[in-house]
Parts: sequence; C-alpha cells; structure tokens
Amino acid sequence: MKILAAENIRSADEFTIKNKPISSIQLMENAASSCAEWIFQNCKHHDTFTVFCGNGNNGGDGFAIARMLYLKGFDVDVFIDFTNEKRSRDAKINYSRLKEISGIEIKDFNDFDSKKLNDETVIIDALFGTGLSRKLEENYAKLINQLNDLKQRKISIDIPSGLFADVISEEDQTVLKADYTLTFQFWKRSFLHPETGKFAGKVTVLDIDLSKEFIEKVATDYFVIDDEIIGKTFKERTDFSHKGCYGKAIIVGGSYGKIGAVVLATKSALKIGAGLTFTIAPDCGYEILQTTNPEAMFIYGGEKYVEEIPLQEDAVYGIGPGLDKDISTKKALLEFLKQVSEPLLLDADALNIISENKENINLIPENSVITPHPKEFERLFGITENSFQRLELAREKAKEYQIFIVLKDHHTQIINPEGKVYYNITGNSGLAKGGSGDILTGIITSLLAQKYSPQDACILGVWMHGKAADFAAEKFSKEAMLPTDVIDELGNVFLYLNKKATTGL
Repeated sequence: MKILAAENIRSADEFTIKNKPISSIQLMENAASSCAEWIFQNCKHHDTFTVFCGNGNNGGDGFAIARMLYLKGFDVDVFIDFTNEKRSRDAKINYSRLKEISGIEIKDFNDFDSKKLNDETVIIDALFGTGLSRKLEENYAKLINQLNDLKQRKISIDIPSGLFADVISEEDQTVLKADYTLTFQFWKRSFLHPETGKFAGKVTVLDIDLSKEFIEKVATDYFVIDDEIIGKTFKERTDFSHKGCYGKAIIVGGSYGKIGAVVLATKSALKIGAGLTFTIAPDCGYEILQTTNPEAMFIYGGEKYVEEIPLQEDAVYGIGPGLDKDISTKKALLEFLKQVSEPLLLDADALNIISENKENINLIPENSVITPHPKEFERLFGITENSFQRLELAREKAKEYQIFIVLKDHHTQIINPEGKVYYNITGNSGLAKGGSGDILTGIITSLLAQKYSPQDACILGVWMHGKAADFAAEKFSKEAMLPTDVIDELGNVFLYLNKKATTGL
C-alpha cells in the first residue's frame, strides 16, 4: 500500500471528485458512512457518543458521523467552537443537516463538562485532519489536554487532532491520544514512528473509494507492507524440486557464552526452508548446535570465538548473531569481507565491528542487507534527533553504499538502494527481547539462499517474523512469549501464506 503525503491525498480527493465523477459532499458522506459503520460494529455496547468537531472537512466528517450514529439509535452530543462560524463548504452543509435533527444538542466547547460523561461514553475526535501544519490555538490545546485526561474510549477520525501527517510534530505540540484512529484510504507516516505513532492507538484504514487510477499513477517513496505486496512476493514451493533448488545458507556467529544466538539464527534459517544450512561457529558451541539443530551442518570457526570464516561458493552468509568482538573475530570478519563479492547479511556484532572504522563500510558488497537496531545504526552512521531523521539518513546511506537497510523498530523500515521505504505493520512488543533479531537474521538469510531478491527477502522476511510473533502472542501473550515460540510459529505463517496463495490474499 502506498503512503501518500497530505498534499497528494488532497490531490487524490480532487481527482476523484473530477473524474469519477462524485461531489465533494458525497465523498465526505462516503467517508463518514465508513466510520459510522465501523463504530457501530465495534462499539455496540456503548450507547452514548460525544463528538468534537472543528471547522474544516474533518469537522464535516464529524457532523455527518454524529448524524448517522443518532439515526442508528445512539445518544449523541456534539461540541463545536461557537466563537468561530467560519467553516469549509462541506462542513457547513453537514452542520446544517445536523441542526435539522431535533434530538441532537449542539453545544459550545466551553460548555463541555466531563463529569456528565458516563464510563461507557465514546469520545469522537473530529477537530483537525491531515491538513494541519501549525501549532494548535490555546483553546484547542486546552480542550485536547482535558480530553486526554479522561479514561473514556477515544476515536480519532482520519488522524488524531494536533498530529501532523508526514513529519514529527513540534516538541510542545498538544496531540489527542486516541485509542483508535479510523483513517481514510492510506496509512499516514506519523502513525508508523514511535514519537508520533503512540497517539494513534490501533489504526484501521477505511477504503473510501478514491480513484484507483490516481493511486496507481501517483509517485511515492513510502509504502506499507500489506497483503497485496506479500501476495506478489511469496513463492510457493514446487512439487518437482530437491534441496539443490533452495540454496545454501551459512550462519556465522556464536562465542563463548553466546551460542544461543547462533542456535536461534540457525533454527530459523532451517524453518524458512533453505536447501542446505551450515553454521560456522566456535568449537565450544559444537555439541549444543548439533543437538538443537541436527539438520544443520557444523563448520569449525575457532575455539571460543570465530577466528576464521571459510568462503564457499554459491552460498549466502548471515553474519553476526552472538559473534562478539574478540580481536581474532574482528580480523576474520574484515578479511572475509575483502574476499567476498556476493550479497550477504550483516547483523549485531558484525555491524559493531564494522562501525569501529567508517572505512569498513566500503567493504560491504553491493545489494547486501544490514539489519541494525537504532543503537547499531547510530554507531555506523551517526546520531540523529528522532526516528524521522534516522530514516532519512538511512535513505541517504542505502543510496550511497547501494545496500538494503532493515532498520529495526516497532514498525521496522526496509530501505532499498533507491531510497524507497517499506514499513512493516506485523509484530508486537513481545519481540522486544534478546534473540528476536537473531531469528530475523536466519529468516532473511534463508530467503536470500532461496533466490529471493534482496528486496523481496527483506520484505517477506520482516513480515513473516512479525506475523509469527503475532501468532505467538495470541497463544502465550506478548509478555510471556519467547523467541523460540516465534520460530515455532513460522510453520503456521507458511500455512497461512499457502492458503492465501490458493484462495487469494
């Protein structure tokens, strides 16, 4: 799914109105109807709604939603700013329609008394939409702060009021903290970054039937990995095949006390389906690796640390889990990188070793994959003020070095050498545990071995990693799930993918 900037969303609205054709008020009615239906289906046990409407089209959506909910039998109160009668054209129309309904009381913001709300009241935020690009006026900031202090469920329409769609909000900006956001047609970038996504709550993207012609033609560098992308990326395993068809994956890592990391990476590489899986590790890990992963073949890399990395042809290397930074390991890694020319994957201590001298980055073969978490990225490329700046720096570096960067976060970002960004929306906070990144290393390395392109391996691998984590959380909870549970769920992810491939994603 494409992510469009706010100005492009306005253009999509205008193109749809002109070419569908459809009136702007009917397009607003469609959007409001989608919201009202979602609210009806998901808030059946709530009988009272309090809707806060601004003066722009977001407020117009709110007026229409209030009308529709009232006609469905709910009690509805609407609050507006009586001191400002200047509204957008479509907001005026829906305001007039609302006033014609005698059962809905329209009140001024100043008359809002939170003590009159019952626990089951749902607050609907339709104050500001994606067009906002300024700091909120004091009266709106005061109102939003008051709403944020309430325990009642809050639903924002299109975007939480005060939040900017495409960039980080000002540091002292007041933003409504929603439990749910019902957004139109596209994800907004601000929903996908930690500093701003925390305000959106659970996001639902509602299709309001904007022009497919416009959406297909409009250019963007930002995407969300959705079922359509995964459906085009995943390749079913063919019946007439043998292990040679699925490549050779070599996981390099482990050190005394950190063998568990390479065990996890090896097991996930096996689960993803590489034809042959090898592990280069120190001899201190031999017994546990052979016991936990009997399907993988062990290659001696040293005694307590990896001291040599043999180069094999027709193999994809995933280097880093539990590697440590012993001087012998540093030497072995840098010597190996001077020899290798094919794309590989680098993670964890492999990246930390490279970051000790910025010239080392030039040793990474083009089209390789690196999978840093924010601190590892910082060591490699420098400090940034926030995740938006970090992403833009990652785009620069992916272009400069012609590599793929998997920037791990709650919504992990995959940046290709053209600077295009793919946000992942599977996964959960149960992955915030040691070992989760080692699993991702094994997954992507195995997909690369199976001749997925680096971009497809990253997209599918990150998505599968998150999907398996979601399955694990359903069984064990985010708190109790372990990285090994994520590996165990990879088979169910394949069952899901194969079923979808048969029936259509």
